[in-house]
Amino acid sequence: MVSAPVTAESAPRKRVLLAAPRGYCAGVDRAVQTVESALERFGAPVYVRKEIVHNKHVVQTLEERGAVFVEENDEVPEGALVIFSAHGVAPDVHHSAKNRNLRTIDATCPLVTKVHKEAVRFAEEGYDILLIGHEGHEEVIGTTGEAPEHIKLVDGPDGVDGVEVRDPAKVAWLSQTTLSVDETQQTVARLKQRFPLLLDPPSDDICYATQNRQIAVKQIAGQCDLLIVVGSKNSSNSVRLVEVALEVGVPASYLVDFAEEVDPAWFEGVTTVGLTSGASVPENLVQDVLELLAAHGYGEVEEVRSAQEKLLFALPHELKRLQASEPTRP
Repeated sequence: MVSAPVTAESAPRKRVLLAAPRGYCAGVDRAVQTVESALERFGAPVYVRKEIVHNKHVVQTLEERGAVFVEENDEVPEGALVIFSAHGVAPDVHHSAKNRNLRTIDATCPLVTKVHKEAVRFAEEGYDILLIGHEGHEEVIGTTGEAPEHIKLVDGPDGVDGVEVRDPAKVAWLSQTTLSVDETQQTVARLKQRFPLLLDPPSDDICYATQNRQIAVKQIAGQCDLLIVVGSKNSSNSVRLVEVALEVGVPASYLVDFAEEVDPAWFEGVTTVGLTSGASVPENLVQDVLELLAAHGYGEVEEVRSAQEKLLFALPHELKRLQASEPTRP
């Protein structure tokens, strides 16, 4: 039997399902604007402790404008201006900056600050705090620093069995803001099996943007043969998006920083490509991927929106305070 030739009419319809919301969240937007505003008002160099957000392109772009990224305060010249990243810092970082007479701007995301305040309150009330998060992540380090004698890290469901507390009746849990919602719920469920009196935080710690982007991936996953997440490998929320896609049945799910990292071999047998980006990714990087996809025949793009995001955060008050205390650059 001779097969009929494949014509334009009978060829599989190639398309892109573009997830929304995607990209910048309010906390990232605030942090990046903070560095940009400091450069405009005070001129280069402006020092930034750690990456302001976990995105390679953002960091490179700000470096080109005069931002200098350092690991610790002792790398900043005494008396200079330093910005703390969106992930938050421990109190000892503030103290060391004060000891070096550094002018500081704290760009910590307000949702991370909320978790810090919850940790302080629980510690003051004598609770052991089980912090669900990834060891070594900057946000976890900053939160732990608020009450190191009270906080114990729980790195996912498998970390539950090894947790020891002083009093099972005085235990509370908090979480890193960029985790997988599903995995965090599994971890909490196992913790409550061990500690039935475990106290919940006053409100959900996983940030709205992290949750919304995971929901958006789930919404398109069932129709995708391939899912591409634009984001950096050290971005927790971007990595979680790939994990969510894999968990809900898209085995071909990849994380890329830039369009040129997309391997054309991924398109073999693919009719529907899902595309999204992490909360620290500027939209122009997504548009670059869309252009590449169009060049490979995926010119039809359908945006699938699962939520509206309208939250905005005011820039740090230190920007205005510093501007009032010293002249801006000529």
